Amino acid sequence: MDLIRDIRLIYDNYAFETEILVASVRHVVHVLEAARIGADVMTAPPKVIHALFNHVLTDKGIEGFLADWAKTGQSIL
Repeated sequence: MDLIRDIRLIYDNYAFETEILVASVRHVVHVLEAARIGADVMTAPPKVIHALFNHVLTDKGIEGFLADWAKTGQSIL
């Protein structure tokens, strides 16, 4: 990620008209770092992309919502 950071800095310093591609990302943290650095495009295997949707607080929030919904006795179907 240091290389991507250096490339972003150089391109910005000289106003080069180009985009930065971060290829074959293997970890969710690197996806987030690439976005923070300002990469324009990222490629990753499906496993990494799916992992972006997993978060402890999201899971906890969904559990809470479903528990509250169950208490209402209502059904969508």
